[in-house]
Amino acid sequence: MSISFLTRPADSDDAAVVGRVWEALRTVRDPELDNDVVSLDFVASCEVDEHRVAHVRLRLPTYFCAPNFAFLMVADAWDATSTVDGLSDVDVELIDHFAADAINRGVAARAGFVHSMAGTEVGEAVEELDTLRRQFTERALMAGTDLVVRPLAKAGSTPEELAAMTLGDAPDSEDLTRLRRRRRELGIPSSDEDPLVVDPSGRKVGVEALPLHLRKARSFQVGVDANTSICRGQLAVRYGLSTTDAS
Repeated sequence: MSISFLTRPADSDDAAVVGRVWEALRTVRDPELDNDVVSLDFVASCEVDEHRVAHVRLRLPTYFCAPNFAFLMVADAWDATSTVDGLSDVDVELIDHFAADAINRGVAARAGFVHSMAGTEVGEAVEELDTLRRQFTERALMAGTDLVVRPLAKAGSTPEELAAMTLGDAPDSEDLTRLRRRRRELGIPSSDEDPLVVDPSGRKVGVEALPLHLRKARSFQVGVDANTSICRGQLAVRYGLSTTDAS
């Protein structure tokens, strides 16, 4: 991947703009893998020209990655980059994908997924992607619960103790920060006083239901890990990256 300032030497302000673009892209994530497009190496290039227009090119592991996921990432990248101070415009495109033309036109026109796919060779879309986004955020919540709670259980916390814990009782970590974010995205309270283990509707999970809930949470995290490994390998093979580049 690359990110740079085009056509003139970068001064400190130019570098700050580029840095803000980079950080904005880190807020964009693959909905299935629950990881950001920068860490996944899905940013093929990100450049800012002399007119302070950001040009972002996104790539995916395969030519036939699901168009709904691809649309979400392109749209989110456009929205995130558009908030960066110091830019006059943004230009975000997906490359090397069978639905790239339809997705890029639709996102640029703010047309929505259904309208963007209508009449294209990609096929008709049945509905917009809000429901899909929520479903994968709920899965991310479950997977995140596993990452936070499993170490506590391994350290000796009993089911009764885990069921009684609040978010403030859990050790501070990146996984806990991510779990709080996913809860907020779902409209679930995420303060220190709120229960640590809740279901995707926000209801506290009691001690009797806890073992099954945690087994489900573990299965979601195993799925995320497996799919992430597959996607990293496919991306590395497709673009001739080393395993370090694609991780």
